[in-house]
Amino acid sequence: MNYLPLHFGGLCSMVMAGTHDWTLVVVSIAIAIVASYTALDLAGRTRASEGWLRSIWLGAAAAAMGGGIWSMHFVAMLAFSVPGMEFTYDPGLTLLSLIVAIGATGTSFVVTNRLGRAPFPLLASGLLMGLGVVAMHYIGMAAMHMGGTLSYDRLWLSISVLIAIGAATTALWIGSRDRHPVTALTAAVLMGFAIAGMHYAGMRAAVFTMAPGLDMAKGVAGRSQTDLAFAVSATTFIILSFALIAATFDRRFALLAAREAEALRASEERFRSLYRGTPLPLHSLDHEGRIEQVSNIWLELMGYAREEVTGRSLASFLTEASARQLRQKDWPELIERGILGPHEYRAVTKDGRFLDVMAAAKVERDGEGNFLRVLGGLTDITERKRAEDALRQTQKIEAIGQLTGGVAHDFNNLLAVIVGNLELLRKRVPDDPQISRLVESAFEGAQRGASLTQRLLAFARRQDLKPRPVDVADLVRGMADLLRRSLGPQIRVETRFPLDLPRARVDAHQLEMALLNLAVNARDAMPGGGTLDISAADVSVADGDIRDLRPGHYVRLALEDGGEGMDEETLRRAVDPFFTTKGVGKGTGLGLSMIQGLAAQSGGHLALRSVVGVGTVAELYLPVADGAEEPERRSPEGIGAEIIGPRRSILVVDDDPLVLANTIAMLEELGHRTYAAVSAEDALYQIERSCGFDLVMTDQLMPGMTGLELIKRVRQLQPELPTLLMTGFADLEDEERERVPTLRKPFDLKQLAKGIRDTAATGSPSVIPLRRRTGK
Repeated sequence: MNYLPLHFGGLCSMVMAGTHDWTLVVVSIAIAIVASYTALDLAGRTRASEGWLRSIWLGAAAAAMGGGIWSMHFVAMLAFSVPGMEFTYDPGLTLLSLIVAIGATGTSFVVTNRLGRAPFPLLASGLLMGLGVVAMHYIGMAAMHMGGTLSYDRLWLSISVLIAIGAATTALWIGSRDRHPVTALTAAVLMGFAIAGMHYAGMRAAVFTMAPGLDMAKGVAGRSQTDLAFAVSATTFIILSFALIAATFDRRFALLAAREAEALRASEERFRSLYRGTPLPLHSLDHEGRIEQVSNIWLELMGYAREEVTGRSLASFLTEASARQLRQKDWPELIERGILGPHEYRAVTKDGRFLDVMAAAKVERDGEGNFLRVLGGLTDITERKRAEDALRQTQKIEAIGQLTGGVAHDFNNLLAVIVGNLELLRKRVPDDPQISRLVESAFEGAQRGASLTQRLLAFARRQDLKPRPVDVADLVRGMADLLRRSLGPQIRVETRFPLDLPRARVDAHQLEMALLNLAVNARDAMPGGGTLDISAADVSVADGDIRDLRPGHYVRLALEDGGEGMDEETLRRAVDPFFTTKGVGKGTGLGLSMIQGLAAQSGGHLALRSVVGVGTVAELYLPVADGAEEPERRSPEGIGAEIIGPRRSILVVDDDPLVLANTIAMLEELGHRTYAAVSAEDALYQIERSCGFDLVMTDQLMPGMTGLELIKRVRQLQPELPTLLMTGFADLEDEERERVPTLRKPFDLKQLAKGIRDTAATGSPSVIPLRRRTGK
């Protein structure tokens, strides 16, 4: 209540009290509480919205707060009455008070929303809203028309201003934070009472002075004033209710949207996890070809971390030629057609390695056909490419081997003629040192040609090997003098062999040639001298340990030098036929090929390791011999009556007239009677009509019928008639090798005499089935 001093024509006035309609007071406080709750709720929706929707909720919160405060103020004013005084309101000022309330409130919400929760912006916004509410209140008071004058008590006016600023700052602070519904309701109640307190403190500050002649009977609030108050209250509650309903629906929709977004995020996270964890090197690219996502296997393949590849162009991981192909040709085709089939590229890993990869991609679009991303993947085909190159190289080597084998056979026939005739000539030339020296030089040249032929046959894997159990340590020790003479005084040879080293199953003579060849290569790699380390060990090889080598036990014979070494390219081509790094006339390029052929034909493997400036290690894996096999025993050879033996009748079969004539001449030199046959059919014809032959010597490669096929026919006709196979190579199975006596071309008189003696002494089995091997 307000106590008003009343003045009448200069007489002392009497003091009367103003009154309030308590129903309307309660309604005004309720309006303040509901308006506060609604404004706080609407202000909270701004944090969950963006763009224009945020502005709408911000305006709604300002309207709820400003309009609610104004409505509460207007209803409270209507609840106030003074006896003898009637109140009317100026519409313009009343509307202005409403605009001020909404404008100040909205401005404060905008400032708080943009500047955040910092203390200074919050206090500034609270001050602005509080002063706006105070301005709204006193503009509304100024809109009152009455029969008297209005003044204010300064103390209560100051209290009302402080309450307004405090209530506004509190409202903004609460509105800027997430709240539990109970907390929000409590804050709204406190805010409502604070706003009401501010209003009634301002009313307490008002002092009304009645004009003289005022009718004291009038001034009680009429029915129309109360109805207006209830109408304003009802309208306010309806508006605020709709605002709350709208906020509730928006919150519900936001909750559903949040759940869908969370489900989508979870789905995307599962997809991302699945995508990254897939056992395939996959990637996704944007429209410019930049990487958005890659799988873990992609990162492992290329050697990068995820942050190092995201945002980079896929072309930056390719060689220059592959990157140019991708940018200029393949990427435009992919964007235009939407799909790109497998294309080969060369990628570069983080550590600088080159990878041959196969890449395919597809454009992913949305339902309207808009570009989303490119999904693609890489397939590492490096090993496959290497295998294909190795296969092509093997096919080339196989072709060269077949050609080499045929050439070597013909060359052996020529050498057989040359060696045989030189040996016959050596016995018939006059005792002239110069002529003898020329014959010996020619004979040595023929022998060197025979050695070269054996290397060619070894490379072609067609030499006639006689694998036996060989004590590798004894073999190397037996070559000590030969190695010293071949390597010279600047090369020191050191050997290391375990005492329990098992025997290796290999052709001893061919192994000696291989060791000598490797030792000479080591000597050439150490022109300034050095150490050649020869060692052996019993090793067990599992499946996949060494390429092209079956699992089992092997004797590993290693020769290690400290020479110049080989680079990667030279090492890769080291065993290629005719490849050599030596000067012209210093190497044939068949040494390592021969050793590789020996190892492969023996069931083993040749492995080379080399580092430039450090040296080279050559490892020869030879299968361990069966303990039941007897080692090869060599006996000294010499030509004499015990080797030549008795005079025999020998049928010689060869389709080459020169070889045939040379063989007959050598046999006659040994004192045998000879008969010639130019084909297998001719030989069979003579055998069927004569039983006087003591031995049949036949070539292997003949038109119409091979030597093995002829031997089979001979044994059917005359089982007791010995046979001897003459060949430069004989690709026979082990069983056939044991049962068919063989004389390797080219041969000299001593070898010929020994072959005849051994064959005649052994004789021929009664009937031995021989398998036909065409073309041998």
